[in-house]
Amino acid sequence: MSKKKVIIIGSGIGGLGTACILGQAGYDVEVFEKNSWHGGRAGLITVKKQKDGTWGEDASPRSKQSFKFDTGPSWYLMPDIFEHFYKLIGEDVHDQLDLKRLSPSYQVMFKDTFLGSTKIYGDLKKDGPTLESIEPGAHNRMITYLEQSSHQYNIAISQFLYKNYDSILDFFSLKMMRDGLRLNVFSSMQSYVSKRFSSPEIQKILQYPLVFLGASPKNAPALYNIMSHIDFKQGVFYPMGGIYSVTKSLILLAEKSGTKLHLNTEVERIVTSENRATGVIVDGKLHEADVVISNADIHYTETKLLHPIDRQYSKRYWDSRTLAPSALLLYLGAKGTFPHLEHHNLLFSKNWDANFKSIFGGKKFPKDPSMYVCNPNKTDPTVAPKGHENLFVLVPIAPGVHYNDVQLESFIDQTLETLETSMHMTNLREKIVYKKSFCVNDFETTYNTFKGSALGLAHTLRQTAIFRPRNQHKNIHNLLYVGANTVPGIGLPMCLISAELAYKRIVNDTSCEPIKTLIS
Repeated sequence: MSKKKVIIIGSGIGGLGTACILGQAGYDVEVFEKNSWHGGRAGLITVKKQKDGTWGEDASPRSKQSFKFDTGPSWYLMPDIFEHFYKLIGEDVHDQLDLKRLSPSYQVMFKDTFLGSTKIYGDLKKDGPTLESIEPGAHNRMITYLEQSSHQYNIAISQFLYKNYDSILDFFSLKMMRDGLRLNVFSSMQSYVSKRFSSPEIQKILQYPLVFLGASPKNAPALYNIMSHIDFKQGVFYPMGGIYSVTKSLILLAEKSGTKLHLNTEVERIVTSENRATGVIVDGKLHEADVVISNADIHYTETKLLHPIDRQYSKRYWDSRTLAPSALLLYLGAKGTFPHLEHHNLLFSKNWDANFKSIFGGKKFPKDPSMYVCNPNKTDPTVAPKGHENLFVLVPIAPGVHYNDVQLESFIDQTLETLETSMHMTNLREKIVYKKSFCVNDFETTYNTFKGSALGLAHTLRQTAIFRPRNQHKNIHNLLYVGANTVPGIGLPMCLISAELAYKRIVNDTSCEPIKTLIS
């Protein structure tokens, strides 16, 4: 028998991960990517000094004297998920990636508080005195908090994250109701954390990872306290060369398994017949397939790639969804150094609640936003020329914000001023030799994301687990989805799990545990 033909639309981390698994399992896999690079948001910008003395993008063979910017994800979390994924496809993650654990994990800066800044190491022996200085008794309470967080993380990994759910009854089983209650599914992170810690500073430290999930403390289920286990127990890592080294690894492993990868090749339509996907149209030509998997934004897949009769979700459904924030991204090359910065730096707004409100449902750029600055050459000198700083800046903003060029430039300047004052990056604007921005409109046009969200559907209770869009079309059973908008959700590790869940659909594996062996 000939091998089953699988076509994957989009080569984000979910698409590449799926190609690696299916290729290793013996399927005939072909990936069509509309952009000129693989990796989706996890791409790379290489910037070199030009002959005229200016700095500009240059993808030619890289010299040591260049900036290398990861275009999106910059945190390597949940190392156990990566280790399992690589083992599943017959590889050792440490053979593929040169991982360094960061110490400190990150630095937090507070606007207008007595703390100013503090460093978190992911080691309670080091973090305990810091927590105690903020809130007496916090050290011991944190030990108890993390014990519960670790327990819940193990339940989530072994029973929930690696399982496909097909119905409400399937999800709300006796086992789920018992263990789900232990996961605090039905309370919010804000109430969960505030019952245990009174200090606004500690509450912010425990709640900030929700930004990576595109969620607010008020509407995110308390089960996401498992992020504290990830943060404090597992630690924060960095793959030398940047997050793009993960993308590059997946590209090479997909090709090694026989996958055919195409760039600058946009899928125009998914073809269906008698409740089956029969292939895709590319450049007016039909490419037949036994299985079609979309790593494109699900809203885009539904509204642009499928015939109206095949759509599962109405306009009313999409309009009722809570989207994760969009973002202003700045890629800055600066001459000189900022010695006080760590690899990861977080600046928290003074009015936490108002800031979250402005990025969930707001219609304008926020007035007092929280910010994140990644300075990776603190760990990896190869990502910036000597004597320069590689600065990746992220400012969460509401999806769907309308703006013109003048308004965007004004907000960028406001952001740079805040970095100079609140993050003490003195004379930053004078030191910048390269600057590139990426905002709401760019997310929409580059990645076809709904309303320019940077991440997709937020992790609210109504959009978690069974309540997220299923990874299998309800009528077209050989049309599957991978990536951040389906199960289990947002983030690089979750996208790799989504690849495994798609594989489970194909081989009819209904188990809840991570799989150990691939079968064709």
